[in-house]
Amino acid sequence: MDEPRDPLLCFVDMGFGADDITTVAHAGRILIGTPTEQTLRTLAADQSLPDGIDYSAATGQVFWSNMGMPLSIPNGAVFSCDLSGSARRTILSPGVVHTPKQLLVDDRNSKLYMCDREGLRVLRCNLDGTNLEILIKTGDFSRVEERSDATRWCVGVSLSHATGKMYWTQKGPSKGGRGRIFRANINFLPGEDAGNRTDIECVLHNLPEPINLDIDEGSGKLFWTDRGELPLGNSINVVSLDQLSAIEQDSCPPSWPGKNYEVLVRNMHEAIGIKLDLRNKYIYATNLGGTVCRFDLDGRNKTTLYENKGTFAGITLAYV
Repeated sequence: MDEPRDPLLCFVDMGFGADDITTVAHAGRILIGTPTEQTLRTLAADQSLPDGIDYSAATGQVFWSNMGMPLSIPNGAVFSCDLSGSARRTILSPGVVHTPKQLLVDDRNSKLYMCDREGLRVLRCNLDGTNLEILIKTGDFSRVEERSDATRWCVGVSLSHATGKMYWTQKGPSKGGRGRIFRANINFLPGEDAGNRTDIECVLHNLPEPINLDIDEGSGKLFWTDRGELPLGNSINVVSLDQLSAIEQDSCPPSWPGKNYEVLVRNMHEAIGIKLDLRNKYIYATNLGGTVCRFDLDGRNKTTLYENKGTFAGITLAYV
């Protein structure tokens, strides 16, 4: 049997480290590399605060989200291209979404999921951008007091088809210890929509600052990055899905490692992106400090693949 091949790594440089600070708003890049070489190729340059990224094996397209500037008004967009940087397409035009963050391709159903931070929503659309739906609505972004409430900010999203559930993070204030992870059905219950759905459950709360998610369906585990304060933040974490249950946020004690979940990796320096390489049994992760790292699935054996080449956010893998 052939050994599993390494994937291509596609990841986001937000552009915050640009040499000319006046260009930061449009200095983002979509990059592609490998786990074994230090070279990087740019798929798309001059991006406006890119953040989320994923790859569709079915279409051969890389999809990414741009938050846009300024962040106070809807300026977000979603684009795609192939692995050569060609066949560039606009999936959601600037302003259709507010501040799109983690982005997820569901090739099984030809859908694209994303969190819209200041938009206070989790969204879903077809891979061509049509049929845009609001799945989760945590507030009214036209109201300044709600739009600025970081406990309402949806950031990371992942799916468990095996259980029919969607998971997302609401990160809370920076380093604030008020982050939460929620779940709901992937599809609405009959007669329900984002405004009246009754299936939303908080499953972890008072986390440092949870960001992006990924799920290993085989082991039934949810992984996430957290960019909150040390000692529990700046970390990669994991929990078994069957360990999670709905909690009463007002009466339950804070979720705590060793009891409610496990901390796998610490000292990540503003951890953001995460993607599981289940073929080779690795975790790939990024941080705003400018590194792309690889770990075993238990968090051991760290390998730094790229460093000091950008301010990195989302990451995805392409097996070709």
